[in-house]
Amino acid sequence: MQSQLDQTAVGQSGLYDEDFFEWTRHNAELLRSGRFEQADIEHIAEEIEDMGKRNLHEMNSRVRVLLSHLMKWQLQPGKKSRSWERTIASQRTELGQLLEDSPSLRVSIQPNLRHIYQKSVQLAVLDTGLPNSQFPSECPFTVEQILDPEFLP
Repeated sequence: MQSQLDQTAVGQSGLYDEDFFEWTRHNAELLRSGRFEQADIEHIAEEIEDMGKRNLHEMNSRVRVLLSHLMKWQLQPGKKSRSWERTIASQRTELGQLLEDSPSLRVSIQPNLRHIYQKSVQLAVLDTGLPNSQFPSECPFTVEQILDPEFLP
């Protein structure tokens, strides 16, 4: 019996590397039918962790783009455009959906805000041509302002 389980695990690992889509379908079927001992638990656990990391990465990326546009909006009032406003609204909408689906992500914004803001300034410098010194050294917006659909600096 043990050697059959070992062969199943080896086969699962091979399938994971060779045909990920089929691996997902096969393991979902095993889990739904309660055949946990046949499922590729180690890879399943890795994929679940990676899903969380992808959501965190997406949130950070959206906050970064949003902050860069808020900074452009604030520092270049004569160049405000509907495109910037659409980008701000779109990023907030997508962030709202992401936070609705995974509310615990929200607590990750504040601890990462300094790093996210630094990256957003780099984007804004490239977009505006303004020197880095024109941007505040610390994020001038609160998390609430960043996420508030009505807030424009």
